[in-house]
Amino acid sequence: MKRRLSDKQKKRLAANAKLMRWWRNWHAEQLQEALAGVHRDVLQRVMAQLKDLRSARELVNAMAAEDWSVVDADTRSVLLHEINVAIAALREKQGLPFVDDPLPGSPASAFQIIKAMFMKIPATVREKTDAQPVPCSRANSEAKHE
Repeated sequence: MKRRLSDKQKKRLAANAKLMRWWRNWHAEQLQEALAGVHRDVLQRVMAQLKDLRSARELVNAMAAEDWSVVDADTRSVLLHEINVAIAALREKQGLPFVDDPLPGSPASAFQIIKAMFMKIPATVREKTDAQPVPCSRANSEAKHE
């Protein structure tokens, strides 16, 4: 037997649905911008693979073959969401729960491996220089201020 929702509950559900539509539209815009941007070639390759995803292992191998150090953090973030959605859909198609993170000490999941690849890169693409950082000690900083 179903309970009727109160007006307050109906308004809350409607507001949540509206926010979800806005978020999906925003994400779709972000994806379109990324696909039209500087890194469109790599994104198109990954998106093509995600459309016909058969194996998370193949996806990890394909992602490892790309140079993510040249891709900005916003683009990687958009792509990481798309990868998450594709892996969840693949798991459901295989009759598995759509999310099943491994326990600590267990091998990492495909999503965790890919996310780790993306996280090893600084938030902004660093400039390639030969300059090494100079260690800063208290003696060095005091000498500079004298």
